[in-house]
Amino acid sequence: MKLNFLHQNTEERRDLILNGSILSTLFLLSVPTLMMGLVQSIIPVMDGIFINNIVGTIGASAITYSGPIINMAIALSQGLSVAAIAIIGQMNGRGNYKKAKYVSTQVVVFAFIIGLIMAPVLYFIAFPISSRVDPQISHDVFLYLSLNSLVLPFLFLEAIYNSIKNANGKPEATFIRMMLMLILKLIFNVLFIAVFHFGLIGAVMSSFAANLLICIWMFYELFIKEGDDKLIIKGFKFDFKVLFKLIKLGIPSMLSSLMLSLGFFLINNEIEKYGAIVLTGQGIAGNITSVCFILPSAFGSSITTMVSMNVGAGQSEKARKSCFQGCIVSAITAALLIAIVVPLSPYLTVLFTNNSEVLQIANKSLHIYTYSVIGFGICMVQQGAFIGLGRTGIPLIMSFLRIWLLRYVFILATEHVLGFYSVFWGNLFSNYMAAIITTILILRIKWVSSIAKKENDVDNSNKKLASRTS
Repeated sequence: MKLNFLHQNTEERRDLILNGSILSTLFLLSVPTLMMGLVQSIIPVMDGIFINNIVGTIGASAITYSGPIINMAIALSQGLSVAAIAIIGQMNGRGNYKKAKYVSTQVVVFAFIIGLIMAPVLYFIAFPISSRVDPQISHDVFLYLSLNSLVLPFLFLEAIYNSIKNANGKPEATFIRMMLMLILKLIFNVLFIAVFHFGLIGAVMSSFAANLLICIWMFYELFIKEGDDKLIIKGFKFDFKVLFKLIKLGIPSMLSSLMLSLGFFLINNEIEKYGAIVLTGQGIAGNITSVCFILPSAFGSSITTMVSMNVGAGQSEKARKSCFQGCIVSAITAALLIAIVVPLSPYLTVLFTNNSEVLQIANKSLHIYTYSVIGFGICMVQQGAFIGLGRTGIPLIMSFLRIWLLRYVFILATEHVLGFYSVFWGNLFSNYMAAIITTILILRIKWVSSIAKKENDVDNSNKKLASRTS
């Protein structure tokens, strides 16, 4: 079965998820996602090494500060991708492949248009945001934000591509995309930053060139390459009923991503007032720990696929067991990463800079950050289960609690004692508290599809109305 895994069509992959062993299915689905997560986390590390060593501390701190703002701009794509996974995954679970491909086409076109609309928004908000930060980094913040508006539509498309492939039970496709991205980013970083010395502009040019080529490849994968997942664009018309359903289901996740990024933006504001050195140290720690955070949480997307297909097929008990086994595997993965990264931390941070002040902050914050990864991984797996059930409102609430109430309030309450280290301790506190809360909720949830329930309620209401009028 493992040898043929990469060559399975959507129906065969569905059969594996519905009838195979939970752990073996989880690993088969997660290994490509884990590998993708590893590659995805290497990209900011690689960018950070180039930027810190060649562009300098000011440019690096500007990028760290700007990250959450760009993430706020792409929050809509995250919401749409979450809704697409839930809807398409449950359609595949019911064996309705034709409708799943129809919805996939709708969300691809819609997401690209939204990305085009959001691009000028990011450009114009660069003016007020850059005007209120430390004058040292103000110009670089404006430059990075305004130029990234050109990359934004491609990021929307990539988020949707990932959701379609994950909903079809084919996470290896997203891994291939990320591998190509890593190779292209490395090539263009060397070209634009190391060879031509374009500085911060070169960093954005690298992202633009890599994402453009990736999206051309994705278009070929989705609309030209022959196969059972090929989408049809000819004669396309918007189906507003489908789009309304996607938006309605995606709004909680959109708000969740938006609130999450806004929380990080406000946290960066707390750090920014301590200067570029502290902001750069935090950015280095964040780049390195992204490996630790991405890998355990990568099981979440596999759990979303497994839960959505199993509840779509009426296998509630298997959906529940999938979630709990996913939590255990995620926690073990996180513990192994802590055991590896913490002893290596002083050898990792020196790859980014030789500034002793920056290194001192990066090393200490890296230790605090890393220990919070177990709680984060468990929380993300359980949120993946909620998404698979179509209960996207719960991840919204948890994102608000984790970043705003548990973390941001913690930072404000302890900053006078801990200084800027309150940000790192707040990360640890909020991730474990969030894991406790989601565990309590997951133990009380009913393992049935909220999407199918709403559709059945509407159908029953229509039937009753029709019988009355007749």
